[in-house]
Amino acid sequence: MAAVTSVSFSAISQSSSDRRAFCTTARNLGFEGFRFRSSFSCHYVGVRASNSTSRMVIHCMSTSTDVPPTVADTKLNFLKAYKRPIPSIYNTVLQELIVQQHLMKYKKTFRYDPVFGLGFVTVYDQLMEGYPSDEDREAIFQAYIKALEEDPEQYRTDAKKLEEWARAQTPSSLVDFSSREGEIEGTLKDIAERVASGNFSYSRFFAVGLFRLLELSNATEPTVLEKLCSALNINKRSVDRDLDVYRGLLSKLVQARELLKEYVDREKKKQEERAESQKASETVTKCLGEPQFVGQ
Repeated sequence: MAAVTSVSFSAISQSSSDRRAFCTTARNLGFEGFRFRSSFSCHYVGVRASNSTSRMVIHCMSTSTDVPPTVADTKLNFLKAYKRPIPSIYNTVLQELIVQQHLMKYKKTFRYDPVFGLGFVTVYDQLMEGYPSDEDREAIFQAYIKALEEDPEQYRTDAKKLEEWARAQTPSSLVDFSSREGEIEGTLKDIAERVASGNFSYSRFFAVGLFRLLELSNATEPTVLEKLCSALNINKRSVDRDLDVYRGLLSKLVQARELLKEYVDREKKKQEERAESQKASETVTKCLGEPQFVGQ
């Protein structure tokens, strides 16, 4: 975005000849681990000579890259979009994920792709499994993606398309996508080309997306992942590492959900016991408060 400003001021001319000069200064600005360049150009147009005061007009133009939102901005957008309390077992992980995804999004080489979308949807659905309300679970998803200034419907639509495609594949056809034509095949070929050219930002969500494709195509042999990574020009060691992290997260979530269920069950039982005790106390109080008649 550029802004142009004309600045006019008086100057005493010492020469009748026109002069032209150009000066440019640039500075680097640091922001949340990213660097953006801002430039300022000053064009000296000229001076008109006369016995009186002359006018010198300078046209200044400054250009700067739009500054992305901070992590705090994204988290605040999420809290504004979804104002209901979220149980800490879910909220803690959600807050960590939204920070990670914010940092991923604003990398120079990042570009959304359907495999990334599938990976995030898979992680989110696994994380929020067992959430008390289906309606709230979807509302949180909408608020999360919109806080990142992205389209939640695109995530869901792309994930569904990839899942349907993967279910129709065999392990061999999955890794042989480059020899065929089609929407998903084209997406995977585009990813492979971007990785090869160094214009690709790998992430854990992408790794989970690959894992989900293997899972749905019933590819259980470890060599299938190796071949798929090779076809996409992806470093398999990075994928293995991130899938280990993902499996560990799922294991911890299962344990945490079990503990939460036990806690909820205990609290429910305590409430029922308190309610029964209160009801019994009210019955006794009512009986004691009624007039007593003794027969003659």
